[in-house]
Amino acid sequence: MKRWQVMIVVVGALTATALAWTFFNTPASAPVEQGPVPTPLAWQAQIDTLAGDGVGGLRDGAGAQARFADPYALAVDAHGVAYIADAGDNNRIRRVYPDGRVDTLAGTGEGWRDGPGVQAQFHTPSGIALDAAGNVYVADTGNHRIRRIGPDGVVSTLAGDGVAGFADGAAAQARFDAPMGVAVDATGRVYVADTYNDRIRVIEPDGTVRTVAGGEHPGNVDGFGAETRLDTPVALALDSHGNLLIADLYNNAIRRLSPDGMLRTQVANGSVMSGPLSVAVTHDDVLYVGDINGKVVQVSTQGHQVALAGVSPQPRFARPSGLALDAQGGVYLADAAAYRVHRLRPLDIGAVPAPAVTGPAADAPLPVTGGRWPLAPQDGWHEVVGTLGEVRGNFSGESRHHLHGGFDIRGDVGQRVLAIADGKVDSAFASWSVGGQAEGLALGRLKYIHMQVGRDPRGQAFDPRWQQVLGPDGKLERVRVRRGTRFHVGEPLGSINRMAHVHLSVGASGFERNAVALGFVGYADAFAPRITSVEVLDDHDLPIKAVGSAPVVVPRQGPGVQIVVEAWDQVDRNLPRRRLGAYQVGYQILDAQGQPLAGYEQPRFNIAFNRMPPQDSATVVAYAPDSGITVHGSAVTRFRYLVTNTVRDGLVETGRWRPDALPAGDYVIRASVRDYSGNEGVGARDLKITLL
Repeated sequence: MKRWQVMIVVVGALTATALAWTFFNTPASAPVEQGPVPTPLAWQAQIDTLAGDGVGGLRDGAGAQARFADPYALAVDAHGVAYIADAGDNNRIRRVYPDGRVDTLAGTGEGWRDGPGVQAQFHTPSGIALDAAGNVYVADTGNHRIRRIGPDGVVSTLAGDGVAGFADGAAAQARFDAPMGVAVDATGRVYVADTYNDRIRVIEPDGTVRTVAGGEHPGNVDGFGAETRLDTPVALALDSHGNLLIADLYNNAIRRLSPDGMLRTQVANGSVMSGPLSVAVTHDDVLYVGDINGKVVQVSTQGHQVALAGVSPQPRFARPSGLALDAQGGVYLADAAAYRVHRLRPLDIGAVPAPAVTGPAADAPLPVTGGRWPLAPQDGWHEVVGTLGEVRGNFSGESRHHLHGGFDIRGDVGQRVLAIADGKVDSAFASWSVGGQAEGLALGRLKYIHMQVGRDPRGQAFDPRWQQVLGPDGKLERVRVRRGTRFHVGEPLGSINRMAHVHLSVGASGFERNAVALGFVGYADAFAPRITSVEVLDDHDLPIKAVGSAPVVVPRQGPGVQIVVEAWDQVDRNLPRRRLGAYQVGYQILDAQGQPLAGYEQPRFNIAFNRMPPQDSATVVAYAPDSGITVHGSAVTRFRYLVTNTVRDGLVETGRWRPDALPAGDYVIRASVRDYSGNEGVGARDLKITLL
């Protein structure tokens, strides 16, 4: 029995009395109307990839080979064709057909030009919507306009004069500020999420633009008209009752604007949804929301939230910025930072989902940086103070709180942080944590953290691209950078804050790559990693100690043991006290004469920080207790790797070494450690054991 069939049975049982009343009071000749099937709740999702190979680029054709630059949002027509707003360097409107084939409907290069689709230009298209007549509406963010593509493929400007600002009135004179969301109702009204004006606007069929919600400043106020407040609305969807659903990003909420003009908060930030980027609504008012943490959340009409994807065991997405539904209830998803388009469909009860491929391709080309550093001189050496995958604690005493997601370069407080590659802001959540130690900026696939974003040490903005939002007390609350804003190599992005280093990460959150691979000018590592100990842990995570100089006694039977390797690394010209984490760590099992056993001819490098694992549990899977800075104020971090577990290639799995197949006797556990440059670890790498 399928999940939706189970739901029908349940609903039928709950409404049996009502159905009986209807049956006995309906004339025999009157047909019983069959309504749409209720949307199943909390269904198990099969994630299929419709198009995109996970590498950024521009390529039409078969879905598995197609490439996108920034597939930000999508809309699906009655025939199952998905229309994609593909921004980035493509700036095109693409189509994905039910068989996965991809073509280009309109757009050629970044700019603004109306006319036939193959000649028209867009600048960072975001939201997209369809009407019943076959028109395609596009929120052309970088052009501050709303565009329309007719059934004949001709592109025209529906509203907006192309200047960032705010003005209601006639379409040609109206002004928007980087609008990102668009929706169209059955009467031809086009609704606009005017993102950086924090307003909802409507374009009437006669071309008049008016404001229906929001005010001069960002905020969070329900009510009518000008008294209401929103904060960075990014996506829109209309339900069957004419209500407009709004993904209100910085308010962590889904707001509902009813036809009478009343704005209400329908879904507040809960334990599941956080930072809505996209929203879609079913015929019976069930919501689907894509959020900044890579989840797709289903919200029932009673407000219950459940993650269909993005929470283990289901994989997460890189940035689910677009959602749409087809006639069968399938959920289409544009994963902008992974360059993929997916479809989620319900599985039968008890069925096992096929492995899903999400996120950017693991071997996708890295940004072209020319080996530059994010500090001056960009072509000279700088001290490295942190690498990918190192264990980090928090301020509450937990020494294994999270994994370090990037590459740290030491700098002076107040020193300017410089762009290492040309880049384009692709998210409405481009900067965060103003005034905090983790304040940072995302510029394309690169993140620059631990800096005062867009301003000098005195707090002055570098130029008008950096919009400073002040609170009622006049203090800085946020630095806004519009989606579509471009920066070039060497331009200042911020100034180092009190952390005295800049943290550089490569890739979407949860899919970071090792930034060492960017090949920084002057970076060298001839230092062999140091192995300080090898231990085995029992069932209680306690070391099994040797008696005197005898080998460690390990039981052959039972659940097995965990093997712990403690090691650290350095790079050339760093301070001697600067201990860094290893790139990969593994082990071998040798016989008493030092020869590898069958299956252990090569080290098993179960721990490898080639990219960040998406699961939060990875920290305690990769590192043993007593890792991290375990004494307050200590300057030394201990890296104790659980090499019988697996943390590599995006996998996170626990494991044990089980010696029950080996005969009793003496053996050696040999640790192997390598840094990114390929240097082999030296030191106390062997642990003699006796199996009993």
